[in-house]
Formats: sequence, structure tokens, C-alpha cells
Amino acid sequence: MEDAQALKQRIKEMMVENLMLQMSAADIKDDQTLFGPGSLGLDSVDALQLVVALDKNFGLKIPSPASAKETLHSVNSIVAAVQAKCAPPDAA
Repeated sequence: MEDAQALKQRIKEMMVENLMLQMSAADIKDDQTLFGPGSLGLDSVDALQLVVALDKNFGLKIPSPASAKETLHSVNSIVAAVQAKCAPPDAA
């Protein structure tokens, strides 16, 4: 499993590419809210594309709107979800 910084960078690059953001990966802050007021400005279509990209790239399934809201809050929350999914079963 890659370290958190490398994973954050990979997720940001995936977001820029898949969501066709008009910014670079470096412009996305780790703790920046992705949706809502004062956020990166993503919408529901972006959320759907992000869910598909996370499944395709990391095998991360987001089963419900409630879990999507929690997981897609920020880059940090996405990284935490990917790391939890990829963690060995005995690492708790």
C-alpha cells in the first residue's frame, strides 16, 4: 500500500482528470470540502463520476448516499476510506 501522501496525490490527479477540473492537483487542499458552500464546487454529477472512478481505480464501493456523503467529504476522507478498504484484515 502506498503512503498517504502518494495516495492523496494520486486521488487528486484522478479527480482533475475524471472531473475535468479547471485546476491542477496541487490546487486541491487535502482537507478542502468537495461539495457545498465554500467547497471545491463539485455537484451531483461530479459525485457520481467520483464514485465510479474510486471503484475503478481502488475497488472502493460506496453503497449508500449516507456513506457517500461521509467518504466524499474531502481528499483526506477519501484517502481514509481507501486505506481502510486496502488494510490487511488483522491491521486494526
